[in-house]
Amino acid sequence: MCAAKMHADEADIDDSLVRGLIAAQFPQWADLRVEAVASSGTDNAMYRLGEDMAVRLPRTAGAAGDVEPEQRWQPWLASRLPVAVPVPLGKGTPTADYPWSWTVCRWLDGDNPVVGRLAQPALLATELADFITALRRIDPAEGPWTRRGAPLATLDAGARAAIAQLHGLIDTDAVTAVWEEALKIPERSGPTAWLHGDLSPGNVLVRGGRLSAVIDFGCAGVGDPTADLMVAWNLLPAEARGVFRDALEADDAMWARGRGWALGVALIQLPYYWETNPVLAANSRHVIREVLADQGYVG
Repeated sequence: MCAAKMHADEADIDDSLVRGLIAAQFPQWADLRVEAVASSGTDNAMYRLGEDMAVRLPRTAGAAGDVEPEQRWQPWLASRLPVAVPVPLGKGTPTADYPWSWTVCRWLDGDNPVVGRLAQPALLATELADFITALRRIDPAEGPWTRRGAPLATLDAGARAAIAQLHGLIDTDAVTAVWEEALKIPERSGPTAWLHGDLSPGNVLVRGGRLSAVIDFGCAGVGDPTADLMVAWNLLPAEARGVFRDALEADDAMWARGRGWALGVALIQLPYYWETNPVLAANSRHVIREVLADQGYVG
């Protein structure tokens, strides 16, 4: 099976390629089953290897730059976090058939939570807050900088371009008003901290309604940790957001910046993935609706 393409500069990736890479570079695993994993992830094609491993192959050169940081930092973070995260078991090297480094990691059981169908939303809100708090308590010294730890204003050009593309598809007047208000929020002045950077339904795993793992640390690093609050709008229902906010002790400015991050990322993603990633596009539309409702816009 081929990985469905989402980017113009994406590599050709399929089962045969993965089997060949494993056979050549990890012959001890050559006889294991290789199976494509359905995923809304945009940076890596995922394949299950046997029962307890996964193969992650960057789709683009930009995503390939995440391999080294993930190899370096995920094992270190894993021992300091309250839930499981993918631990690399091996690093593949470029070949004539595939141009970048790639990763074999531990497979983590669980299901992605479905927006609107959470079994215990308040409990999940608390557990997500506990994960974020644990990340923020880790020493940020020497940690890699992440673009998701930058000020909200760094999304402005992309968000405005997306709003123009979305004219007639969403309430662009309301979205513009909410976005411009978000840009007026003071930047965070505290010390840097670790953040995951991409807490979305596709990167969260649950078992029995409980948070069991957080995956895809491609955006993880050090900076302003506010972006991790995006999960309040891309996953949690309105009635659980207060639990999440209280657990994080988020003040008004932090909460508003988090809402701004949720909106900005959703806007940028929506036109780009409108046709190529229906799951991510649907979640982006959901976030936009939730943020507008939060701010008193209905319709």
